Amino acid sequence: MARKSKLRIIPLGGLNEIGKNMTVFEYGNDIMILDCGMSFPDEQMPGIDFVIPDFTYLEKNREKLRGLVITHGHEDHIGAIPYLLSEYNMPIYGTNLTLGLVQNKLKEHGILSKVKMTRVSAGDIFRVGCFQVEAIRTNHSIADSLAYCIKTPVGNIVHTGDFKVDITPIQGEMIDLTRFGELGKEGVLALMSDSTNVERPGVSQSERNVGLTLDNVFSSTKKRIIIATFASNVHRVQQIINAAHKCNRKVAVSGRSMLNVLEVAVALGYTKVPSGVLINIDDIKKYKPSQLVIMTTGSQGEPMSALYRMAFSDHRKVEITKDDLIVVSANPIPGNERLVSNVVNELFKKGAEVIYDKGADIHVSGHACQDELKMILALTKPKYFIPVHGEFRHLKIHAELGTIMGVDKKNVFIMDNGKVLEISKTEAKLNGVVPSGKTLIDGLGVGDVGNIVLRDRKHLAQDGLIVVTATLCAKTGDVLSGPAIISRGFVYVRESEDLMIEIEAIAKESLALCKKKHIHDWSTLKNNMKAAISDHIFKKTKRKPMILPVIMEV
Repeated sequence: MARKSKLRIIPLGGLNEIGKNMTVFEYGNDIMILDCGMSFPDEQMPGIDFVIPDFTYLEKNREKLRGLVITHGHEDHIGAIPYLLSEYNMPIYGTNLTLGLVQNKLKEHGILSKVKMTRVSAGDIFRVGCFQVEAIRTNHSIADSLAYCIKTPVGNIVHTGDFKVDITPIQGEMIDLTRFGELGKEGVLALMSDSTNVERPGVSQSERNVGLTLDNVFSSTKKRIIIATFASNVHRVQQIINAAHKCNRKVAVSGRSMLNVLEVAVALGYTKVPSGVLINIDDIKKYKPSQLVIMTTGSQGEPMSALYRMAFSDHRKVEITKDDLIVVSANPIPGNERLVSNVVNELFKKGAEVIYDKGADIHVSGHACQDELKMILALTKPKYFIPVHGEFRHLKIHAELGTIMGVDKKNVFIMDNGKVLEISKTEAKLNGVVPSGKTLIDGLGVGDVGNIVLRDRKHLAQDGLIVVTATLCAKTGDVLSGPAIISRGFVYVRESEDLMIEIEAIAKESLALCKKKHIHDWSTLKNNMKAAISDHIFKKTKRKPMILPVIMEV
């Protein structure tokens, strides 16, 4: 019964990392989930498409699941939803645009018909199990973003979601600071606040500033303009369309995610496209460079993105020339700097003019800087403070900001994925951990690629593969054919014939020795051959390729 008197807050993703945001709120027999996102693989995950949270804890508490509440429609907050809802049945709550984007994902996975969706707007109050949830309007780099006040039996928990304070937003009203202040007066037990931009002093710039820059860039060139930005930033997309329209340019779109988001945003009325402005990418050759703008994905240098394929001459419709002006309207997500740099270098090599510098005012962040974060702390006056959404340094700096703003140091919790924070009406403490690893998605495989497979992939990538095949007589153990040596990614056989001959001789010697010792077990035969070849190759080359013995009996 003691546990029922405590609220358990359990992050399953989004802490000490950028991406796969997911938080569990548990009280008694009720669990509410906030967001369910994905992240992109790092260099240590060859072949992986993306990463989602580990749902093991939810599997153990399946009967408690009451609903999924979504803050906004970015991939790091909605990307894993199809994988969650294909396994667990629960209603989802989000704004019109957010659910429109989720709907597309569920349709692709063939589970749309079984999911109950409830659309909410800023100011709405709804129940998820024992939790009363209030939606609060915020500003971000995507329309329809929300913060939430979660009214629990022990007190009010405010989660900001991703936010900034934009006094002149492109669409809708500015963040509802009044409501944050009112909640502060009512009493906020705990604040969970976005830490992404905590290293930056001052305030974030308004999205409207980018519109002014785009107008200047578009009107001052006769070149074809190719502009890369986040597909989900419908405000930025709207400003690109507006700038193109003012300069009598046509807009073509390249990139599947950009097309999907634009389709949803236009259908729901979040993006207005003047008649005749949008053209098919197949028709760009009908227009002069000075009449065209191409909106594309790839602002993060992703290897499969449209801009990447353009840069490396692998795009079927667009070839980069000296008559192109490329605008990268986004800052690299931490960890993507090298990818972006590679793409920019290739674009320059093709003679294109490239605008990508922060000082060019072609991008503003959707995340709050220090003064905005202080403002939320000052308005809500929380008893407990939990920095979220960021790597460890972000959480640490934000925690220090919390103490500066008056939160007692012992009431500030720097958490990690899987850690459990238990809060009662009188105290809060960390108490235990739950499974919170990474589930790797490779093609249609979900979680079937683990650490051992990744280790093998890295091994193959670094040192290559040697396959040794031999056929033995089942009765006598004599070698009937082989050993034959196949090298892949290790050395080119024709240029290393002596080494290949040596490996073949060692394999024969190993098999002969096993026969002499009356060893017929396949596993021992293979391990002995593998060890002997590996030792010889390392002495000769200081390399350790993967060695795969294949022994057959006839």
